Amino acid sequence: MAEPPGPDGRSPGRSPAATPLGRFRAEARDAITPRAALVMLGVLILELAFVVSYIGAFHSPTPERIPVAVVAPEAERRTVIDRLNGIPGEPLSGRPADSVAQARTMVLEREVDAALLVAPDRRADRLLVASAGGPSGVQALERVLQEADPSQPVRITDLRPPNEADGRGLAPFYLAVGLVVGGYLASAAVSATYGARPANPHRMLIRLGALAVLSVLSGLGGAIVVDLVFDALPGHFAALWWIGALTTFAAAAAGMAFQVLLGPMGIALSVLIFVVLGNPSAGGVYPSALLPPFWRDLGPALPNGASVTLLRNYAYFGGHHTATAWWVLSAWAAGGVLASALAARFRRGRRSPEPAAATGV
Repeated sequence: MAEPPGPDGRSPGRSPAATPLGRFRAEARDAITPRAALVMLGVLILELAFVVSYIGAFHSPTPERIPVAVVAPEAERRTVIDRLNGIPGEPLSGRPADSVAQARTMVLEREVDAALLVAPDRRADRLLVASAGGPSGVQALERVLQEADPSQPVRITDLRPPNEADGRGLAPFYLAVGLVVGGYLASAAVSATYGARPANPHRMLIRLGALAVLSVLSGLGGAIVVDLVFDALPGHFAALWWIGALTTFAAAAAGMAFQVLLGPMGIALSVLIFVVLGNPSAGGVYPSALLPPFWRDLGPALPNGASVTLLRNYAYFGGHHTATAWWVLSAWAAGGVLASALAARFRRGRRSPEPAAATGV
């Protein structure tokens, strides 16, 4: 008489691999290795981080301490500034300006985001803005002033609107995104082709040289697209070219450093920094004053935010208020080169044989 099958569905004496369930388990182990499962888990974590970062940054843009210059009769100026600074939630940060000319200069040199010209006798006040710095910021300012005093009309004067071909002034942001993505993808491509960790410092330097050449071409291509092809940011070709080259190289050098230090996991770190955190905090879709504190504070320290500031302020504001952004991009580029060089040299030192071993003693 045949013996009944066991609880796992196989007949007594048959190996587990001979059953359908056993074969499936064996194929699953071959198809999804523990390493592949860890990679998939990492992808899931990055995906959720992407969702959290973008929704966290953009779900409820709220102005906070937007700098506004105030021009008013001397007897009223302090009162007006105190009233602006006392609005619940502190959406504005008023500061005095001595004249309309000074207020205009402060707006165009990006010392403030707007200037309020208080009219005597309760006539309509004027708000000087530069919407090329971010149209959504202008809309937020107008809304705050209307809610603060609905009885007082405000006329908007746009000192520097975006170029007609730049739509809502987002060309600098999208150019910066493309340059940063190109930089870290270039370093990832080199890693995927020849290994994440160069065999010696000389090869590391050769890779960095290749990335530098690519960065120059990347900046040139970006300038051609936004200036000559689409006429979105015309008249500043050389500045856009070299800002683009530095942006690409900063992302490429940092991406290479991550991979030299961490191996393939460095690519995930590049995505986390440059895409998950860098893009929503860059001040493109919403100016930094409308972002929550974490993204507002982080953005200027990353290549994305620094590049947007440089591209926008050179295209529209004569290069004013850009010193910090230059330092940030330069620090990422130099830091990536230095970290890669030190890691490659240290690894070479660890692999070098002892002199006695080399002579057979």
